[in-house]
Order: sequence, then structure tokens, then C-alpha cells
Amino acid sequence: MRHIVAKTILTCTLGLSCWTWSGAQTFLDKGKFSASIETNNVVYVNDEAIGAEAPEDRFGSNTYLKMDYGIGKFSAGLQIETYLPALYGFELGQQPDPKKFFLGSKYVRWSADSFTIHVGDIYDQFGNGLVFRSYEDRNLGFNNALEGVYAAFNLNNWFTLKGMYGRPRLYTDHAGSWVRGADLNISFGDIFKWDSIVLDLEGSYVNRYESLDKPSDYVFSEMGVSSPNVHLFSGALNFGWNGLSLKAEYAAKSKDLCAFTQPNATKGAAIFAEINYAVKTFSASGTFRLVDHMGTMLSLYGNGTGNTLNYIPALSRQYHYLLANLEPHQVNLVGECAGQADLYYTLRSKSSRSKYWIFHANFSTAWTISKNQTDDGSRRMTWMDINADAECHWMKSLKTTFLYSRQEYSPDHGFIPGTIASNIFVADVQYKFNKTYAFRGELQYLFAKARGYEEGMTPIKYEGDWVAALLEFSIAPQWNVYASEMYNFGKNQHYYNAGVSWAKGRTRVQVSYGRNRAGYVCSGGVCRYSPAYTGLNVLLTAVF
Repeated sequence: MRHIVAKTILTCTLGLSCWTWSGAQTFLDKGKFSASIETNNVVYVNDEAIGAEAPEDRFGSNTYLKMDYGIGKFSAGLQIETYLPALYGFELGQQPDPKKFFLGSKYVRWSADSFTIHVGDIYDQFGNGLVFRSYEDRNLGFNNALEGVYAAFNLNNWFTLKGMYGRPRLYTDHAGSWVRGADLNISFGDIFKWDSIVLDLEGSYVNRYESLDKPSDYVFSEMGVSSPNVHLFSGALNFGWNGLSLKAEYAAKSKDLCAFTQPNATKGAAIFAEINYAVKTFSASGTFRLVDHMGTMLSLYGNGTGNTLNYIPALSRQYHYLLANLEPHQVNLVGECAGQADLYYTLRSKSSRSKYWIFHANFSTAWTISKNQTDDGSRRMTWMDINADAECHWMKSLKTTFLYSRQEYSPDHGFIPGTIASNIFVADVQYKFNKTYAFRGELQYLFAKARGYEEGMTPIKYEGDWVAALLEFSIAPQWNVYASEMYNFGKNQHYYNAGVSWAKGRTRVQVSYGRNRAGYVCSGGVCRYSPAYTGLNVLLTAVF
């Protein structure tokens, strides 16, 4: 009897499994599947010339495998991450368990015409990100996704309401806090059917809750933290008419520690405003930002670049040239008043469509706002960049770019008088021999001077003058070979780098070897410190 029952159960189970697999196979065949892999690996070597000491096992590897599937209104996905261990200089590798293989993110989503329900890891932003932004930046080793539930409702684009609740990711684990919030956007342009006018109003609220009873080196009550709740609010305006657009946002938060280095909790506030105008071949933009203790951590018990709930953008030009990006601007979350202006003008030849010139001028600056930020209570400049460049397309085969930048910054965010001023010159030439072969060369020079320091005082970061060059040769569409060199006159140090890349379809492999200078790696104003290292780097990316 038992044998008959067991056989019957086995038969039914096999039949059900076949039916389930058949249905699943049909389900999968009708949908769309996509995947991508990125693996960045470095073999480190000791290099006494630049003070680079290889980590203990001389190897680092960051790998990401992302898979997504969608069918109709349903979608799902996951990301598997491995750090074996994390690349040198990444804060991921400074965690208790630097070697990690884990499910980094996952989600299921249902999107209808007017609403969306999302369960899993949430990537989103309220307004300009002043009160909440969750995102991933692999170059920084940064991922602060919110693991929880998210819902959004949209009524004819008249208004959009979003809500979320979950726990934030902190490196390869989760913070001990819980975050919830809501965002409402009302579009008056869609409500009143204005054809040429955009007018949106947006309001956001975010709450972070974290118990204050966990073991800690800090006594939070003595630092002014009396509640486990932190409240953040913001209101934003978005206006557009013809070639004119205007964005403005005000944000505030309740009493909190804006960074783990701050001894006292205080309230925070931020103002962000941006204006853009474009007409024919001319465009101009201006941005203003004031931040006062508005940095918000995911957890009072965490630290580092990844321990952040919101996003405060840097108002400075983002360069891709070696010397122009030696000392990028870092936002001072304790207090900073900053502004930036951009001008673009395009001039085209009447006789040839392949001849045109793009002229660009940019200015950015940042200042302290509080008496406590300087040794004598005065306001001081912490950053300034005045730059201009001309991109000249002389013919289809020849393009040149000339850049000048004067950067001045304070190594200690203006606490004592004294800055480092750099004058940077860049010449960039690109020439296409035909549709297959192309050449590009760069020549850069930087001369620097320490200003305002007392006699005998030299800032630690002052390194003197630099020269740099880059040569690149490509064979389309697969091969690219390059070599670069940076030389510092002050320390008599060379930073060489050479590599080759191969691409076919959606697969790319790059192999390089060289020296990397110690300094900050930044993305949009968010920075991590990278120590000097020398090594062999192998990078693979593929989409399938």
C-alpha cells in the first residue's frame, strides 16, 4: 500500500514538475532576458619609487554579474557581486570580511499604466537628491540601495506620488537603520495643457530611524543626538519656457550628525538653484548651492564614502584630462557656498559642413560659510576654477582641442590662510587616416605655486610642476593601444601607464600596466581616497 502511494506521489510530482517547467519555459521564451558582466582585476607589485606597497596577497578583484528579465508588465532581476578581495583603495576592502561572494541586489516589479509596485532593492532619487538618493557607482565601490518595498502612482502625468520603506545597504551588508519616505510631483503644464510651458512642483519627506542603544565608541546623548528619528524635508520647483529652464530646491533636516567626524549634532539645510538658457548655437547655465550640515549618514555606527543617504553635487567642471583632474573639488558637507557658470557657443563654416568650432568657458568657486570653519572666523575661498577650451573640427579627419584651466584650492578646506594655485595647459589632437585607423595625442603642462603661506610653511599636498603626455592608436572597430606618462618635477617621480583593449560586439577586454598616483577619485563630487599603487590590470565587460 505504501509502495502504491509513494509511486502515485512520485508520478504526480514528476507530472507537476514537467507541467511547471513547460509553463516556465513558455514564460521565459515570451519575455526578454538580458545580462552583463564586469570584472576588474589587478595584480599589485611593490614600487618603492612612489611609495607603493602591494597588499598582502597582491591581488584584487571586483566582479559584477547582472541579470534582468521582463515580460509584459512584469520584470525581475538580480546582481551577484564578488570581491576576492576588493580592489586596493576601495572601502569595501576595509570591512571585516574583505573577501565576499554574495547576492548584491534583487528585485521584482509590476508596472501598469498608472502604477508601479517594486519589491527588492530600490534605486531612486527625490528632487535633486538633497534628501534622498540611492544609486550604484562601481568606480567608487559605492552602493546604497534601499532593500524594501516601493510604490508609485501616476495620474495622466498630472501628478506622481512615490513611497518607499526599507533598510539601506552599507558596503556588503546592511545598515542598522530603516528609511521611509514619500515624494509628490504636480505638473501644472500637463494639468492645464500648456504647450510651451513646464511648471512642476515637488515635495519630499524622508525619515531615518536607528536605535541609539547599540554598543559604540561614541556617547550620542553627549553629542546632542536625543532621538532615534531624523526627519528630512524638501520643496522643489521646475520651470521651463522655450529655451529657458529654471530649477530650485530647498531642503532641511532635524538635529543630526552630518558626518562621523563632527562632535556635535545640529540641524541642517541646503539650497540648490539652476538656470539654463539656449538659443540656436549659444547656451548658458548658472548653478548655485548652499549646504549647511546637510550631509546625512545611513547609520551613526558606520563611516566612509558609502555611508550616505543623500547626495550633495559638486559645482565644478568634471575633467577627463590627467593633470586637470589631479586635485578635484570635494564638497564640504559641514558648510559650503558654491556657484558655477557655463557658456557654450558653436560656430559653423558656411562653406563646409565638416568644419565647426565649439567654444566653452566655465567658472566655479566655493567658500566657507561659518566662523567655526576658519582659524580667525573669516570667510575663505576653498576652491576656484576658471577655464576655457576650444574644440576645432578642421575637417572630417582632423580635430584639435585646446584647454586652459586655472585652479586654486585650499588643502584644509580654508581653515588656515593659504592656497595652491595651478595653471594647466592641454593640447589634444585627433586624426583619422581613414575609417579604420586613427591617432590621438595629448600634451599637458601644469605649473603650481603655493600662495598665502607664512615663510617656511609648505602644504603637504604641494607637489610643484607637472608635465604629461598621452599617445593613442586605434584600429576600428576592435583594437586600441595607448601609453601615457606623468612626471612630477617637485618629487622627480614618473607615473607611466600603457595598455591595449580589444572589443567585439558587446564584449570588451582591456589589459594595462602602470603606476597610479595617490589621490582622490571622484564622481559628481563624491570622492574616495586611493593610495598609490603599481600593477597589472585586466578589465572585462560583456553584455549578452
